[in-house]
Amino acid sequence: MKTMTALAAFTLSLGLALTAQAQVVIISAKNPISKLTKEQVSQIFLGQSKTFYTGGMAEPFDLAEASDLRKGFYEKVLNKPPAQMKAYWAKMEFSGTAHPPKMLPTSAEVVMLVAENPKYIGYVDAAAVNASVKVVFTP
Repeated sequence: MKTMTALAAFTLSLGLALTAQAQVVIISAKNPISKLTKEQVSQIFLGQSKTFYTGGMAEPFDLAEASDLRKGFYEKVLNKPPAQMKAYWAKMEFSGTAHPPKMLPTSAEVVMLVAENPKYIGYVDAAAVNASVKVVFTP
């Protein structure tokens, strides 16, 4: 019985680890950047920076509110739960400081749009990545 419980716990933890690793931050393959730090990604997605460290414009894309990837991204990278992010953006918009990233419904759509322009950045399920984009950060 102990062996079965231990095996079940291990399988569950492995599944959670794989889920956590499924999320990546991407930019266009046309962008010269090869890597971003958590702080750089956070600043872009919080509207605190409108440029990449190379000086090029940075425009983030967000996934739909119901997305598990979105929740995970907010908690792991921005260190805020979705409800706190909603309040953050309400405050930023009210003050005229910044606007939230444009929301897209799926990882596939994020990949398609990010691939088109070097200024775009997004987070997606790692399985959606193709040669038109490159992974610059993995939470």
